[in-house]
Amino acid sequence: MHEDSSIAILTGTLRGQISGLRPGERLPSSRELMERHRVSPVTVSRALGVLAAEGLVVTRPGSGTYVADRRPAVAGRAPDFDWQSVALGDRTVDAGGVRGLLTPPPEGAVALSGGYLHPSLQPLRALATAATRAARRPDAWGRPPLSGVPELRAWFARDLGGDVSPSDVLISGGGQDALTTVLRALLPPGAPLLVESPTYLGALAAARAAGLHPVPVPMDGDGVRPGLLAEAFAMTGSRVFYCQPTFHNPTGAVLPAERREQVLAVVRAAGAFVIEDDYARHLAIDPAPGPLVARDQDGRVVHIASLTKGTAPSMRIAAVVARGPVAERIRATQMVDAFFPARSLQETALELLTSPGWPRHLRLVSAALRRRRDALLAALARDLPETPVTRPTGGAHLWARLPAGVDDVALTEAALRAGVLVSAGRPFYPAEPPGPRLRLTYSAAATEAELSEGVRRLAQVLSKIV
Repeated sequence: MHEDSSIAILTGTLRGQISGLRPGERLPSSRELMERHRVSPVTVSRALGVLAAEGLVVTRPGSGTYVADRRPAVAGRAPDFDWQSVALGDRTVDAGGVRGLLTPPPEGAVALSGGYLHPSLQPLRALATAATRAARRPDAWGRPPLSGVPELRAWFARDLGGDVSPSDVLISGGGQDALTTVLRALLPPGAPLLVESPTYLGALAAARAAGLHPVPVPMDGDGVRPGLLAEAFAMTGSRVFYCQPTFHNPTGAVLPAERREQVLAVVRAAGAFVIEDDYARHLAIDPAPGPLVARDQDGRVVHIASLTKGTAPSMRIAAVVARGPVAERIRATQMVDAFFPARSLQETALELLTSPGWPRHLRLVSAALRRRRDALLAALARDLPETPVTRPTGGAHLWARLPAGVDDVALTEAALRAGVLVSAGRPFYPAEPPGPRLRLTYSAAATEAELSEGVRRLAQVLSKIV
């Protein structure tokens, strides 16, 4: 008799016997079942597994197998989960803004919001080749060094320049993961965290989930204002400033060289750290200035460099650069939280970054983003000429100022109903916004014509509100 049929016969026999037993009654032992039905231990084990999956029996290791309680739920009675509110307490994690950014647009809607390159701009073929080559490596599925694959750490160090060495680099599982780890390593719950205002809403969500209190530091067209940053340090006693000095999200601002030195001087005077989120370095339209970490001499800058935005959503690889005792604190925090990023993904990233196709991909993306940015700007000038908007030199977003009195959140909801997905500015502010804003993305739509169509739809919605 084939084993599969033996399992089916024994399962059916036991199922019939169970129907005549009461909940909690013990079934014969595995040895008894083997002898009684003349079957193998494997057959008994698999038959009991089928019955357990059906909810007919419960196996208690070291005790035996028992008939499960099959009493039906009280008709019309919904499960009562109220007890969980008491057990969980008053701490909450608000993922609403992040969920919105990660949710694909509805069918037929034009995506003028999003965090990733459109698939037509992603290096999918090169990634497939890199993954295939990486999988052939004999240690691809083994445990990597805890700080990351050495060759990948060396690549990040070379890419950043300055005095950054491979020993300063920790490989992490994507930019958001790196940011969460760094925040938890640097600050205890309840501490103030200085942030640009506006800032990346994922940073606000991560900070609040860690129990931190984001404190806004206003920006102008050139980025954070150093004088106000110094005042915020003095007022709050904070020891950490989070910023995106290159291709800021959502405004697209780039901190000029002189102001970069001023920011480092302010941080130095405050005895503080600066977290430099360099998420968009590979989305440059015009050449990007060197990172803050390349100017740092005494370990003030904790730098986060991500690959995801310039490649594909599931390339969850980033690097954290830190020096001194803080580096060990961050490494220990990541080790406790997640051990290490998968070696196979690290090896895939290394294959991609060291291939001849990588610089070619960056050139193609830069040219495509320039065309898309200009197409979006042209459409806005045509259909929304009274809407002031930034002209970024890299990244993926324009920052538009709406007429006073417009509810930007209500506008985004109305725009979605009209078939265009945009991001309200309000969630990007850690406190009250100075006025209504929209973040408009030019990297997520399929074509330049689609960008134009999205603006046309948005203009029609706005004309009904203003």
